[in-house]
Amino acid sequence: MSKDYYKILGVERNASENEIKSAYRKLAHQHHPDKQGGDEKKFKEINEAYQVLSNKEKKAQYDQFGTTFEGAQGAGGFSGFGGFNPNDFQNWNFQGGFGENDFGDIFESIFEQFGGSNRKRATARRGNDIETEERLSLEDAFRGADRMIKFKTYVSCAKCGGPGYDETKGFGTCAKCKGKGELRAERRTVFGNFSQIVVCDACNGSGKTPNALCSACSGKGRVSDTKEVKFSIAPGIEDGQVLQVRGGGEAGERGAQGGDLFVRIRVQPHSVFTRKKEDLYMKKEISPIGALLGKKFSAKDISGEEFHFSVPEDFDINEPLKIKGRGMPRFGSSSRGDLYIKISIRTPKKLSKKATQLLEELEKEI
Repeated sequence: MSKDYYKILGVERNASENEIKSAYRKLAHQHHPDKQGGDEKKFKEINEAYQVLSNKEKKAQYDQFGTTFEGAQGAGGFSGFGGFNPNDFQNWNFQGGFGENDFGDIFESIFEQFGGSNRKRATARRGNDIETEERLSLEDAFRGADRMIKFKTYVSCAKCGGPGYDETKGFGTCAKCKGKGELRAERRTVFGNFSQIVVCDACNGSGKTPNALCSACSGKGRVSDTKEVKFSIAPGIEDGQVLQVRGGGEAGERGAQGGDLFVRIRVQPHSVFTRKKEDLYMKKEISPIGALLGKKFSAKDISGEEFHFSVPEDFDINEPLKIKGRGMPRFGSSSRGDLYIKISIRTPKKLSKKATQLLEELEKEI
């Protein structure tokens, strides 16, 4: 049966590149075999789907043909490729030739589905990307922070350094391809039998094989182990923001490029300040007399620095008082947002007779 890659990733057929990438990362993280409850078979299936749908050319071929030719019997018909059949060619111009879709393009497309052409050389697989979360206090988000996280994944083999073999032992001629780096394969399609030149899977097209594979990684160039990654968080980072640490993910096979680490930042709620982008909000109780007299009140901003403020004349107590430059740093900038103080009036529990008289006189005066 033909595989439904869209269903495997849980996306619609008209999904964007970002939607496909996001779905892959989520599922790969969920089913990674090194993770508790991971599923190696499901993980490989997810990777297979992503390798096709993330490549524009392969995706176009998959949308047209599906995953594989199945049950081909010469001109007797075949199934697979999403239920493709010879009648699907009715839109092509058989009478006057194929026009823009000539045989060369069709056969090249078929050969690509069956392992590439003689113009390409196989390469070792890049490591997978990894996603994680890091929690920060609002103070750390203000100052910036250095972090180190540990997680289980594939790391470069310490014994061989990544290639998967002992370089000092030298190389021999590949026994499978006799040093040519490629093999001739027979493929049977609806058009008949074709010979195809494919990259040798034993030597990855080099024509040579190492005389001694690394005993620690069995030639893979990587082993399962705990990885430590250090990274820096710049001041002003926001909740939900994602940092990319290049090469911080899974190690690639046989020295191939490693995956990246994506760290989603979670800034924790604060007991005093509420954040809105680069601005901060806080509450402050003051005395009504001090407010009327324009007295200075003290408070501390998120850095812990003390500052003073007074209530201006004709101030609406229902509006927050703006203190410029006392908010959060703007991410990637040296400037800061503002601090807004929501003022509340604290009245005395009991007034003396003299205080009452003075307030009554004040009321008449103002």
